[in-house]
Amino acid sequence: MTLITMKKGLYFLFLVLVSGSFYQCDQPVKETDSTATEPEFEWVADTVADLRILRYQVPGWDKLSLQQKKLAYYLNQAGLAGRDIIYDQNYRHNLAIRKALETIIGTYDGDKSSPEWLQVMAYAKRFWFSNGIHHHYSNDKFHPGFSRTYFEGLLSASNSTLSEEVLSAMFDPQIDTKKVSLDAEGDLILQSATNFYAPDITQAEVESYYAKRIKKGEKNPISHGLNSRIIRDAKGQLQEDIYKADGLYGPAIKEIIKWLTLAAGVAENEPQKKALELLIQYYQTGDLKTWDDYNIAWAKATEGDIDYINGFVEVYNDPLGYRGSYENIVQIKDFDASDRMKVLSENAQWFEDNSSILPEHKKANVVGISYNVVNVVGEAGDAAPSTPIGVNLPNANWIREHYGSKSVSLGNITEAYEKASGAAILEEFANDDEEIARAKEFGGLGDKLSTALHEVIGHASGKLNPGVGTPKETLKNYASTLEEARADIVGLYFILDPKLVELGLIPSLEVGKAEYDGFISNGLMKQLRRIEPGKDVEEAHMRNRQLIAAWVFEKGQPENVIEKVTRDGKTYYNITDYEKLRVLFGQLLQEIQRIKSEGDYFGGKALVETYGVKVDQALHQEVLDRVKKFNIPPYNGFIQPELVPEIDANGEIIDIKVIQPKDFSQQMLDFGKKYSYLN
Repeated sequence: MTLITMKKGLYFLFLVLVSGSFYQCDQPVKETDSTATEPEFEWVADTVADLRILRYQVPGWDKLSLQQKKLAYYLNQAGLAGRDIIYDQNYRHNLAIRKALETIIGTYDGDKSSPEWLQVMAYAKRFWFSNGIHHHYSNDKFHPGFSRTYFEGLLSASNSTLSEEVLSAMFDPQIDTKKVSLDAEGDLILQSATNFYAPDITQAEVESYYAKRIKKGEKNPISHGLNSRIIRDAKGQLQEDIYKADGLYGPAIKEIIKWLTLAAGVAENEPQKKALELLIQYYQTGDLKTWDDYNIAWAKATEGDIDYINGFVEVYNDPLGYRGSYENIVQIKDFDASDRMKVLSENAQWFEDNSSILPEHKKANVVGISYNVVNVVGEAGDAAPSTPIGVNLPNANWIREHYGSKSVSLGNITEAYEKASGAAILEEFANDDEEIARAKEFGGLGDKLSTALHEVIGHASGKLNPGVGTPKETLKNYASTLEEARADIVGLYFILDPKLVELGLIPSLEVGKAEYDGFISNGLMKQLRRIEPGKDVEEAHMRNRQLIAAWVFEKGQPENVIEKVTRDGKTYYNITDYEKLRVLFGQLLQEIQRIKSEGDYFGGKALVETYGVKVDQALHQEVLDRVKKFNIPPYNGFIQPELVPEIDANGEIIDIKVIQPKDFSQQMLDFGKKYSYLN
């Protein structure tokens, strides 16, 4: 086989195994196993407001052994057992509101076609989707489309009650308007409704509290605050209320431990079992040193078909970046697709060595990056209904540097997005037919490879200068935006590198060009459809994308690298020189890595505030007007497949089936009954 033929063969296998049946979203879904109940699988389950609820299939389930199915089932039950936690973390009144909504909906026997009842159902769906009363992405509180009087009548009819404080929180638009505020001009904690801090605690108090506890330059720092809520003691002093079996969220955590213990009993191998036992120990004690030990063991446990993410993990919902939101993802390794992408992790050092960042900020030895394409079995907490498409963990820099990390792309989630989407938005904002054709042929592959580069190479690259504190200490409320921007630009910088053709990952650099077209169009225009008129960009990932696109657009103006085109009253962006754009991406990557490596707060603030926050209101309105005709909600999430055990006469599990629920609301009501462990 010639080298050219080998490259084509690798690319063909990669495209088939990772992308499905190439990138043709309008093609019927092919049945791969018994989990695909019909060839014409119904990908869209429901829509409401700006949300679309999708379904996903679970390829490979029937290939698992009974022991593996039990492991996945127990891990999924552990995740669902902690479902209450994310509601409470998001807002202190969410659990009371959820219980009232579920009681009302479960007992209501009135006119279900009346406008106000339909508004109650819409509010409930939005509430379930966002795990509370604040939008999952914008963080803005959404307001009921029904009157308080009508709602109080429903409460009375269902024998439910809510306090005046809770009702005011629901209906008064001035109370707790933002779940997470990143407005650096005010007090980040007092401006945020998130329940990680008692309501009267200030940003200055928290920063002072941790300044006394965090040693700058500490070699292996624990993740301070990840597992706790800050409250006041009897003397008014700050203290941490720890998440653990006999502490905060104890009833739910004990249930999590029960299922994790069952999972450990059917682990596929000893490293996997050891990691689960350490996770159980962490939940029992709340000890952050144990959390680090668990993450090291989990990162090392790379064998087996089943893996998972469980715990208080991501810190996006804390305006100061300390506290972790509860989440759970259970996944099956897609071995064939993972083998195709293993080439990225095997060449991680080459990418680091050839990055545009300064030599002193490069790692001399990139270790332990494992990358897999996986198929999700179930999600819970902060990962559901809205889910990531790629994950790289652990988050602790020192663990990643010394022990490595795991990166995964959620293959069946990506497939569901593709199958449920059409080409309407693409065609509306693409500058010309050439861009459209390139996107249809190569855009799906570009998205997947960019995600892989983001997770495997981006998050694992670069290092901090000696003595510099962690990014959340130095970059504070800008840390998440800058880290996501850094990882995104790594993907953008390398996706137009001929090395990817040489490695057999892409057939040509047209894939990189398609990714550039899509990123610029999305960062400058398309993502604006997710923002309400008059608003700034708030969410960290959206800020990151606008920051990158706006920066390279401005810096490329002298050579017209990206041309702004106005045609028939509509705005388009046309890339005139892809190689020069890649150089600009490299320059921005170098600057963001410098900011992170040096802990340059003011440099990071200037970059984010200048390019990532403010919105061109005229362009924003144009975007809203252009997408209105398509009636496609801008946000997607998922109804979860249900794992249903088959029990024999002796009470033993003899099989576990994957069942696709038909109705999102019914699943939420069922979950409310089955997995409510907190008052």
